[in-house]
Parts: sequence; structure tokens; C-alpha cells
Amino acid sequence: MDAKHLAPGETVVRTMRTHWKAMVFPVMWFILVLGGVIAGLIYLPEDWKPWGIWVLVALGVVLAIALFLLPLLRWLSTTYTMTTKRLITRTGILNRKGEDLPLGSITNVIYDRDLLDRILGCGTLVLTSSATNPVELYDIPQVERVQVEMTELLNGGRDY
Repeated sequence: MDAKHLAPGETVVRTMRTHWKAMVFPVMWFILVLGGVIAGLIYLPEDWKPWGIWVLVALGVVLAIALFLLPLLRWLSTTYTMTTKRLITRTGILNRKGEDLPLGSITNVIYDRDLLDRILGCGTLVLTSSATNPVELYDIPQVERVQVEMTELLNGGRDY
């Protein structure tokens, strides 16, 4: 987050994106698509060449874009920034969407972790607000630490 986007006296406490576990399935899909294209090229009948090669490679590229590249770009372009005054959420690849939640409107900070989240060190952060429905941020790395920092900010117990 650029300093030009911050209010006077506002400092960034933490910038994060969702945990890398969000990319496990896209990476698996990429490996499967790549393996499928390679296997297809190896076992492609001779009478299907050269057009079969072009079709196979084109199909592999389309699948790789849909199943790997788009999720990767979505993951890279989604950020959560916690400042001393607000929580800033930015999403979107081509069309950006920004949402700011002032810390003053947050009434409760809860985290939720299942067994896999505990193993991987992430979880869901739920922010209850007096003005809106609860905001749920999924797969936040070090969610317990983030919850403590957010609570300290809300209570004014730490000087950032």
C-alpha cells in the first residue's frame, strides 16, 4: 500500500494476502494439464499430425489459463492491509474493487481454524461491525497473530 493512499497519521501495520494453500489446486491442475498435453503429444497418432498437435497445445494453453493463471492472478491481486485506522481490502485483476472498513466500526474480532488450517498456520478472520454484516477474510496467514494485532489496535493498546 502506497503512503499516498493513507490518511495523515495513518501507518500500515500489516499487509497480507490469502495463504498459499489457495494455490494448491490450481498448481495441481497445471501439472495435470501439462502431463496430459505431454502424454497426448507422445501418443498422438501419426495421421492426426500436425493439426492434432496444434489442437492439443491450444487446448492445454486454454486450460492452463483458466485453471492456473487466472487463480494465480486473482491470488496475487487480492490484498488485505491493516492500518492504524482501517482494514483495506483490494481485489480484482482488470477491474479493481476496494473496500475500507474503519476500525472504529469494528465491534468484535474472531478467528476460526479447522484442523487443516491449524496444520498450515492460517484461518478465517471474522470482523463484526456495527454498520455492516460480518466481514469474513478466508485463509489469512498467522490468523491468531492478526486477531491479536487487530484487537490491540481496537483497544488502543499498542503504538504503531
